[in-house]
Amino acid sequence: MAQHILVLHGPNLNLLGTREPAVYGRRTLAEIDRRLRQLATEAGAQYASLQSNQEGGLVDRIQAAATDGTDFIIINAAAYTHTSIAIRDALAAVAIQFVEVHLSNVHRRESFRHVSYLSDLAQGVIVGLGAFGYEAAMRYALTA
Repeated sequence: MAQHILVLHGPNLNLLGTREPAVYGRRTLAEIDRRLRQLATEAGAQYASLQSNQEGGLVDRIQAAATDGTDFIIINAAAYTHTSIAIRDALAAVAIQFVEVHLSNVHRRESFRHVSYLSDLAQGVIVGLGAFGYEAAMRYALTA
């Protein structure tokens, strides 16, 4: 069971609840984080999260995870999923298990969203389940 779980939220996810609710749902990022923290706490795990609109901020946090006790990462890199070799390299460098999450079903969207630079490194990929995808990832992390 993972004891120290880090959840990373990429660009524009701070706008959840108001940003294209037909695509991303009406739950806010704060609501999602509260639920994930609750699940982790109930299981006796530590929880940390970060939302950043900057690629470098996400890379810095992934690198810090290598030495801060993090033993599992849940990441929704958002648009950086399809563009960021830097995030991929950081995840590969720290070698911490992770699950990739997407609120929408990226395979039903624009073709550029069908490519992920992260998926082949991930333990699993959850797409299209809305906020529940994060919860499913957390439940998995708590058993990994």
